[in-house]
Amino acid sequence: MTSARRTRTAARRRRRRQRRGALLAVLALAATGLWLHRERSDGGTVPVAAAAVSAAPEVDPDAELAAAVQDSGGHLAVAVLDTASGASAAYGTDRFVTASIVKVDILAALLWRSGGMLTEEQRTAAALMIENSDNDATTDLFGQIGKDEGLDAANAAFGLTGTTAGTDGYWGLTTTTAEDQLRLLQMVFGTDGVLGDESRAYLQKLMGLIAADQRWGVSAADDDHAVHLKNGWLPRTAEGAWVINSIGRVVHDGRELLVAVLTDGSDTEEEGIALVESVATAAADSLTSATPSATVSPTASPTVSPAASPAASGAEASPVAASTQR
Repeated sequence: MTSARRTRTAARRRRRRQRRGALLAVLALAATGLWLHRERSDGGTVPVAAAAVSAAPEVDPDAELAAAVQDSGGHLAVAVLDTASGASAAYGTDRFVTASIVKVDILAALLWRSGGMLTEEQRTAAALMIENSDNDATTDLFGQIGKDEGLDAANAAFGLTGTTAGTDGYWGLTTTTAEDQLRLLQMVFGTDGVLGDESRAYLQKLMGLIAADQRWGVSAADDDHAVHLKNGWLPRTAEGAWVINSIGRVVHDGRELLVAVLTDGSDTEEEGIALVESVATAAADSLTSATPSATVSPTASPTVSPAASPAASGAEASPVAASTQR
């Protein structure tokens, strides 16, 4: 990150801390039931509610997020959600190539189709696909769910309306939006949706066991070092422009957040990773400063019509060269 960008980032964080302090002060005054007194004609006083301090200033999380990331540079989209309060924000509506973040979607589709009942061979392949981002294992499981048609069918059940599976065996060229990826994360880490409890727990477990050299990305916004994530990285042109994506669950300022960051066009892999990490941190800072902490139970995943798990297709995986899909 350049010194100019660091200066802008530091200034934004100072402004957010100031806004958060003002908001908390207002909420504290309101919570104490602060009363003013007006004088009565007989010399006594009458308590009057201090309405002026009981109303917290309105904050638009989307606007706050846009202000936090719009100067980051590069083509990007980001979405973030507080699982306890349900507060969320999003920036950017474009579709991006998934690269390897689609592997979470593929495993979710496999679990949905099988009703959560995987064979030992499928579990071995799933662990390789998620933990190590193994492409051969992914190609095998992509074939078992029915390739692009199978993934599209699963995504229709998941409510992922902006996601289209890659064709001709190129699962890494699936396209998606940041808000769809956030919806997928809600299905994995929430309590509702078409996946059963054991399937969600299995996905969460694997996303918490990512290989050490692949634990970059949204983890930059995590405070408790128990991040669950999946990253994707893929050079797209002869010039080497990179797709760099990251999705996952983090804890930031004591609050559980789901974060999805999609980018493309970075000149190098390292530049793309730095962009993703700065955007993930800015998004987490923005949401936690713009919205108060919740004192209620975690919210449910977005409402989707429960869909019965179809019988596994049993489709054989065709030998697709996946060396460019990462």
